[in-house]
Amino acid sequence: MPPVLVALVVILSVVVFILLLIIICNIKIVKQTEKVIVERLGAYRTTWGVGIHMLLPFFDRIAVRVSMKEQVKDFEPQSVITKDNVTMQIDTVVFYVVTDAKLYAYGVENPMSAINYLSATTLRNIIGELLLDECLTSRELINEKMRKILDEATDPWGIKVNRVEVKNILPPKDIREAMEKQMRAEREKREKILLAEGQKQSAILVAEGQKQSAILNAEAEKQMAILRAEGEAESLRQVKKAEADGIRSVREAEADGLKMLNASKPIDAVVTLRYYESLAKIADGKATKIFLPSNLEKIGAIASTIKEVTKE
Repeated sequence: MPPVLVALVVILSVVVFILLLIIICNIKIVKQTEKVIVERLGAYRTTWGVGIHMLLPFFDRIAVRVSMKEQVKDFEPQSVITKDNVTMQIDTVVFYVVTDAKLYAYGVENPMSAINYLSATTLRNIIGELLLDECLTSRELINEKMRKILDEATDPWGIKVNRVEVKNILPPKDIREAMEKQMRAEREKREKILLAEGQKQSAILVAEGQKQSAILNAEAEKQMAILRAEGEAESLRQVKKAEADGIRSVREAEADGLKMLNASKPIDAVVTLRYYESLAKIADGKATKIFLPSNLEKIGAIASTIKEVTKE
């Protein structure tokens, strides 16, 4: 092969290799979470989204890659003065997301620095209208006011502020010591109140217990009295019933008694039977003999006499 042809082949191979290398170097891949701003000859050309893209060699260039994820920026503590002239340090955290990559790239020179200065001035304005106690207890109000102001101010920059959080509030040392003393006094006050409430509840419970005990004792004594009275009444009924059964038995046996004792009336028979019972008691099981009157009619006469006396 002639040397000239060999040289031509080598030159063509080098040119093809350089062209392939240039093409490969200008192929760009854009991720899901970012946008790419492309400029042509120094002017804005387009915004690339996710996928494979290619730059025009020697004319196009990537100006900036913008992350579309929500981002967090923790700013340095800012010195602020409250309405009651108390100087303190407050640091804030800003949560934001880029909504327009073109505005973010061309809207402001340094978006983070701009947000930092804007946050500091906004915080001073808000805290200057509040007292120290309001600043310590109104964090939600401060957060909402700052978020609203920053969101409106960053719209021309293609930034949306989702929320702002007051990370820390540092009052002066003497103010912190006074606050600690106040909190200690409040805790001691609550402790005394709780102790007093506990003693009060304890006294109430003791009194309630004594009251319930007295009521139960009275109920028990009442039940005992009722049961005792019922027992006595039942015992008396049993005694009266036994007496009534005895009298009934005597009446049923009066006919036989009259015949046996030759008595003309039931009362005579009863008196005669009582007479015999008395004789049995006199004997008391110790005597071997019992003497009876020879004339039983006299006994009936005595019974009649006793009956007449009883009537009078």
